[in-house]
Amino acid sequence: MSQNPDYQKDIESIRQLMERSVKFVSLSGLSGILAGCYALIGAAVAYTMVQFPLSPIAYRQESLQDDSILMKLLVIALIVLVASLGTGYFLAANKATKLGAKIWDSASKKLFINLIVPLATGGIFILFLLYYGHYGVAAPACLIFYGLALINASPNLFDEFRYLGYSEIVLGLISAALPGYGLVFWSIGFGVLHIIYGALMFKKYDR
Repeated sequence: MSQNPDYQKDIESIRQLMERSVKFVSLSGLSGILAGCYALIGAAVAYTMVQFPLSPIAYRQESLQDDSILMKLLVIALIVLVASLGTGYFLAANKATKLGAKIWDSASKKLFINLIVPLATGGIFILFLLYYGHYGVAAPACLIFYGLALINASPNLFDEFRYLGYSEIVLGLISAALPGYGLVFWSIGFGVLHIIYGALMFKKYDR
């Protein structure tokens, strides 16, 4: 009976080893929280440029036609993306060091491929939408393709990311039905949901 704890430790070690071989366990929940904060800050800046002093929940019937403002919004989105990716990589590298794992292994390579295909496809599709003036469905498309990317990559991530992907898709479809509220739904999807799921991940896996 005294050897049972040793057996349990061995089983747990084997389980963790198998999990690391297929899942990118170095991803930090804190990076999700910070990414959500970056998104909310970016949305606030975009609101002051596009909709202020109207209420952020006021319905917008008119389309965004000013090319200069559109370029500024794209720059804001790019800054948020770069900041989120940079923070995610930095925190993942630190967590990988603590776990004694490599940041770039077979699991992270599979994760990258599974993420990049739907994300790149969605990015190109959204650029076409903006080029042809379909601004009202750009935000829903961002949410939907991001959700599809998370679901596609979920075999190499923790299960919570699959549910985050489903949430993003549902939110994107609702946003598509209400195109005048694109900024609000974008803020919820990339801001609030990231903070919620990031906090859950941090509590469950980072502590």
